Amino acid sequence: MSDQTSLGRSTGPGGEPAADGPDMPEPQVREVPAHSIPGGLALLLTVLGVFLGIAMIAVGGAIGSGGNNAVAVPLIIVGILLLLGSLFCMTGVKMVAPGEARVIQLFGRYAGTIRTDGLRWVNPLTTATKVSTRVRNHETAVLKVNDAYGNPIELASIVVWKVEDTAQALFEVDDFLEFVATQTEAAVRHIAIEYPYDAHDEEALSLRGNAEEITEKLGVELTARVQAAGVRIIESRFSHLAYAPEIASAMLQRQQAGAVVAARQQIVEGAVGMVEQALVRISEQGIVELDEERKAAMVGNLMVVLCGDRAAQPVLNTGSLYQ
Repeated sequence: MSDQTSLGRSTGPGGEPAADGPDMPEPQVREVPAHSIPGGLALLLTVLGVFLGIAMIAVGGAIGSGGNNAVAVPLIIVGILLLLGSLFCMTGVKMVAPGEARVIQLFGRYAGTIRTDGLRWVNPLTTATKVSTRVRNHETAVLKVNDAYGNPIELASIVVWKVEDTAQALFEVDDFLEFVATQTEAAVRHIAIEYPYDAHDEEALSLRGNAEEITEKLGVELTARVQAAGVRIIESRFSHLAYAPEIASAMLQRQQAGAVVAARQQIVEGAVGMVEQALVRISEQGIVELDEERKAAMVGNLMVVLCGDRAAQPVLNTGSLYQ
């Protein structure tokens, strides 16, 4: 199974271009770390600011009740501003769970991604969007397509993937979940029409006979298709592969006939070897002198015995071979 870690041009295993995959456009944005500070420290400072602002307002009110408005009014104003500022700064504290990232935007512009779990503090004017970086599974529905020979087949696949670049996942495609699902189905259909279910030529690749090779090609094409969304394909496998019901019985008969022919071929090859070995042993040990006609009769009888479906019935010849 091939992984795609470079999210630029379509590449296959070893970095070579993936011939089967589409040529995706270069990404306009890539993931960068966002500027942030530990959220625990920021939360402590904002809470202290809230209490300090409340205290200043209370002290200013007490001083103002004594008639000293020249000191009380500025103190109350500063306390109100400190309280509001602390509450505003408190909104910049973001909680990031394990296996999750926060994509930060400032007035619509991408400002970076937070991947460190725990509490982090960023500019309160920014917005944070959650993106899961956990490993996910996607299973396609059972698809009915025609293979390379035009035979209708049914197949489905399971893809294991994860978001590698959160910026591309959010900004390069409209909906990266739907994008992965659609491209997975497209890749499975394309692989299915490129190869036959069963190859007539033993050296040709087939979906059933060369599962590992076909799975590797599926992984390469999937990687090329979903790299625009910042997604890495971890593994892909066919979960269902069969002939369509309308031709399943006919194809089963064809497979049975092929098995019978292959078995008969092996039986004949073995029988010829045994007959040859019997003739050589008889000749070497001088058991009996056989002319060409006797040899032909012996070969015929042995081939019938060795290749027949039923047990041979012995026949006792009371005369000579020529009578």
